[in-house]
This record gives sequence, structure tokens and C-alpha cells, in this order.
Amino acid sequence: MKTPWIGTSWKMNKTRAEARDFALALAGSPVARTEKAQLFVIPPFTAIADVAHILSPTRVRVGAQNMHWADAGAWTGEISPAMIRDVGARIVEIGHSERRAHFGESDETVALKTAAALAHDLIALVCVGDTRREYEAGETSAVLARQVRAALSRIDPGRARQAVIAYEPVWSIGEGGIPADPDFANRQHEIIKNETLRAAAEPLDVIYGGSVNPGNCVALASREHIDGLFIGRSAWAAQGYIGIVESVVAREP
Repeated sequence: MKTPWIGTSWKMNKTRAEARDFALALAGSPVARTEKAQLFVIPPFTAIADVAHILSPTRVRVGAQNMHWADAGAWTGEISPAMIRDVGARIVEIGHSERRAHFGESDETVALKTAAALAHDLIALVCVGDTRREYEAGETSAVLARQVRAALSRIDPGRARQAVIAYEPVWSIGEGGIPADPDFANRQHEIIKNETLRAAAEPLDVIYGGSVNPGNCVALASREHIDGLFIGRSAWAAQGYIGIVESVVAREP
């Protein structure tokens, strides 16, 4: 059986105290040491160091929500790969649809950031997704293939295995999002995996994010081509996250 990725990004939520409370609850749970899943938590920048310190004795990886591609320089307000590593993060989320829609993130900047993350021995968690219009027009597969090709276009093939793709339908995330049908998501993951073969000797892991909740987490994680879950608000409380992890790993032998 595969070892699924199961993680959550807090977006712009949680003070340092709230982040520490979550991390302490997770660190005290048996799931923090499970070998049946690869857990990860992505706090806001202000809480990364605290969360990484608390979770350091566990198997839970900690990430950052964004990163600049340059090692250093006159980039006011940005964070470099070295800075991310310095505070204890080993994963970086790249190209989330909110970054693309509101902050000018493009296929080109996603490619630059992905290459930089891998060069600094970070796991690049690259987000791809289709809008509601693209979904209704039947363009999902073409959009995902384009985004994946672009994201991996600048990487060193020898480091490709450090990249993980997160399929997050734009129409499925956030408040009011509609969870994708598990079979539909599974088909898109297969397409994405086939596309990653252009950049790697074997398919990369592809995880699903988009209104994942306690009611659909097992059905999604059980699909052949879905290698894990990227959870939003259902995992922002520690017990919610722990509960989803417990449900998913319980199906493993």
C-alpha cells in the first residue's frame, strides 16, 4: 500500500500562540509518529519556527506557503529558499490558485520557484487547478497538463522526485467549494502523473486538495492515482486534522 501525504495549509490564520497550541496537540498525538502516512503542516511565516521546533521530535514535516526564487537581493517583502530552511521548513507550497489570482503568480514564476526549491533541497508542493469556467468547458485536463509542464520546465531532472503536485480545483476550494467526485479527481491525477513523466523517470506523487473533509477523505485517498490529501479548513483545528489522519491510515493494513 502507498504511504499517503496528508497535510494542511493554514493560509492567513493563527497567531503564534494558536499555532503552538495546534502543534503541541499534534505532537502529543500518536499520529505524529505514524509510518503509515507522511504528515505535513504549513503555517504562516510568523509561526514556522515555533511549529517546526515543537514538531521536530515527530515525523511531521513543516512547510512555508510561498517563496521567492532568488537566494537573496532587493526583493522587499519576499522570503528566500535559504530563509525557509533556516526557520525549519522543508516543504514549500508554490503556485496556489489564490497566489495566481490575486498576486500575479504565473506559470513562469511557478517554474522559477519550483526549480529554486528543488535546488535548495526543499520539497516543492506545486499547486495546479482548473477554474469553474474551464471545468464546465471540459478544459480541465488540458489546463492541468499545461500547468504541470510549465511548473517542471526548469527543474534539474535529477531532483524531480522532490516535487509533489497538488491538484486543487479552483471551484472546489474555500468557503462554498464543491468537493470533486473521487473518480473525476482520480482521472485528473492520472493525467497529471503521465505529464510528470516528461520531467522525471517515474510519475511524481499527486495529492488532492479541495473541500476535503471527514466524510470524503477515505474515498479520495483510496483512489489509485491519488497519493494523499491537502486539507483546508477541516484541518485547521488540531483534532479535525488528527481525525482525518486517523480515518485515512485506519484503512491501511
